[in-house]
Amino acid sequence: MDTQLATQRLADRGEGVEVRLPARYVRFGAFQFDAQRQDLTKNGARLRVPGKVCQVLMTLLERPGEIVTREELRARLWDSATHVNYDANVNTTVNKLRQILGDSNDDSVYVQTIPRKGYSFVGRLEFVEEAAIRSEAPTTGSVEESSAFWGVAAASQLIGSNRAGVWFAAGVISLVIAAMLFGAAVTLFSYYHS
Repeated sequence: MDTQLATQRLADRGEGVEVRLPARYVRFGAFQFDAQRQDLTKNGARLRVPGKVCQVLMTLLERPGEIVTREELRARLWDSATHVNYDANVNTTVNKLRQILGDSNDDSVYVQTIPRKGYSFVGRLEFVEEAAIRSEAPTTGSVEESSAFWGVAAASQLIGSNRAGVWFAAGVISLVIAAMLFGAAVTLFSYYHS
């Protein structure tokens, strides 16, 4: 591992905040973070990570195992001229990060809450200069992308990508069944009362 610090600049902030990580890529669990591109992948599939959520992740990765205070996150995410409810927005942003990582506050694998202080990245990190093989297709990370043939994962991905169509078809089928039952009830009613 190259011990020289790689300095990366946040592209989406005009303040020139710099990120200092020991290497360009940070791996943890099934995830890989590219500090230069500000890009997160899971098992090689690119995930969509909003800008503020990405900044929280970078801040935590810069100081693994240390407490990053809520005030430090506030200063990193919003300049002093921005008027927002910082506490609620920090909570929301950290919760979005946990959701993307499949983490929870109750059973923290990556992001641990330090009560009344802040947050800490508790996952095992590996800093590397070479990227792992990756896919360019963005995903939500909910379905394994490595399925080479049609199976349960591919079928659930197909259904998951067209939920509105599935619900529409289920609604139409329900209406047809209800109409058939109504027709049968009318026929039986007229048969017994004639």
